[in-house]
Amino acid sequence: MQTLDWTILAAYFVVLLAIGLWASSKRQKESSLFLAGRSLRWHHIGFSMWGTNVGPSMLIASASAGFTTGIVSGNYAWYAFVFIGMLAFVFAPRYLGSKVHTLPEFMGLRYGQSTRNILAWYTIVTIIISWLALTLFAGGILIRQVFEIPMWASALVLLVISAFFTMLGGLKAVAYTNVYQMLLLIFVSAALTIVGLDRVGGISALVAKVPADYWILFRPNTDEAFPWLPIVLGYPVMGVWFWCTDQSMVQPVLAAKDLREGQLGTNFTGWLKILDVPLYILPGVICFALFPTMTNPDEAYLTMVRTLFPTGMVGLVFAVLTACLVSTIGSALNALSTVFTMDIYLKRYARGENGEVRGERLPPSQRHINYVGRLVTVCGAAIAIVLTVAIDSIKGLNLFNVFQSVLGFIAPPMTAVFLLGVFWKRTTTRAANLALTAGTLFCLTVGVLYLWGPQTINCSLFSINCSLHWPHFMMLSFLLCVALIVMMVLVSLTDKLHTEALPTISSVGGDLQSPMPARYSPLVITLWAALAAVMIGLYIYFN
Repeated sequence: MQTLDWTILAAYFVVLLAIGLWASSKRQKESSLFLAGRSLRWHHIGFSMWGTNVGPSMLIASASAGFTTGIVSGNYAWYAFVFIGMLAFVFAPRYLGSKVHTLPEFMGLRYGQSTRNILAWYTIVTIIISWLALTLFAGGILIRQVFEIPMWASALVLLVISAFFTMLGGLKAVAYTNVYQMLLLIFVSAALTIVGLDRVGGISALVAKVPADYWILFRPNTDEAFPWLPIVLGYPVMGVWFWCTDQSMVQPVLAAKDLREGQLGTNFTGWLKILDVPLYILPGVICFALFPTMTNPDEAYLTMVRTLFPTGMVGLVFAVLTACLVSTIGSALNALSTVFTMDIYLKRYARGENGEVRGERLPPSQRHINYVGRLVTVCGAAIAIVLTVAIDSIKGLNLFNVFQSVLGFIAPPMTAVFLLGVFWKRTTTRAANLALTAGTLFCLTVGVLYLWGPQTINCSLFSINCSLHWPHFMMLSFLLCVALIVMMVLVSLTDKLHTEALPTISSVGGDLQSPMPARYSPLVITLWAALAAVMIGLYIYFN
């Protein structure tokens, strides 16, 4: 970092602060912090969802994957369009039609308050650990290396910046700043890819310098890292959970101005996900072509930055990495504040058809609700700092990667509960709660055995010796989800305590399980059809 780099970095923060203050001034006085007055347009939604999904660890890990295996890891970006589309046409109409603030609140309408309470605490713990603590841990390492300050101070700097926008302007400020930050990310990442291609001699030269299978998306089932069948079957479990049921990801859609804007915003997210391969993974492939003898693939991204970018651009890259952190942490803090305030603090009050709080007790004012939301933001930030320092104190264990793997075993219960809750009216509360409690415990136990237990078990049955091996991680996630769905079906069919009649959802038509209205915006249908055609074309071309 030279003087020019520091100047550019400082300019980034000044512009970010100005945009955040401007966005906060656009929020009506005493209006809700949580859903931006349900006023977000398609570009705010698209950039916010994409920005929440992007982090420094993703940039570095994607380049590392490109260096070692080519574009096959792009399945996790390109395959996502199916489940973003499911959010747009299956879940978003029901979420927006029910006028809920949170996804636990939506499940409360479907299964009752017991399920809502379980999901609320489940969501809070997930946000604090996975979205806040682990993101701060990854970002804190970056901040610590540049500024040479302790981990707790690094985490504090990131939280202060993110919490400032969340507390001042709520989701509207987070969404507006995400637009600016993601445009900056696209510019810098595209510049790195273009400069790298120029250095290697163009696309033809790049293709000639890397193995042929670097350009294949579906590899044979004999491939240990990326067999095609586990990806095809297992990723949907993760995809439904991440893109359709995670509060941090879905909250921008809940704040959409209307269903049309929500569906256009998710469509925009799908187009942005196409950029993941050329902007994040391709630099790693280029790095392999330029530096094939490099021993540590995790250094691919920073090696490209250090060797290809002049003074000034390095500061811009660091600004982009910081932007990714601020975007993810800001969205997570707002989601945390929303879930606690609406699903736990205000659960004592009944809600009317239009979402207003009412009941025997005098309902709190919007000012008081915002105060509680800000207080929760501060408390959540403090807990996240403690957890970040605790993670950093563990030596000799790559806890970040381990825990990210464990998160994959959390997906099956959430996916099973939401899918059956929407598509099968017969599903009962008892079945849902059993999947969320005992099912989650079972999945996490399997995850611990998978990560830390023996990979091969030798056994003898009827004088026949055999060896049992764990299936691929993604296939295991699929099998767990199928087992939970079967369990929920059996419990529901034998449960005498049927779920009560479901509430109707005005403005959508029908109840939570009803087919969606046939009339959609022609622009929405056209753009989603175009995205599907492009994605199918990409998969055909790269196989």
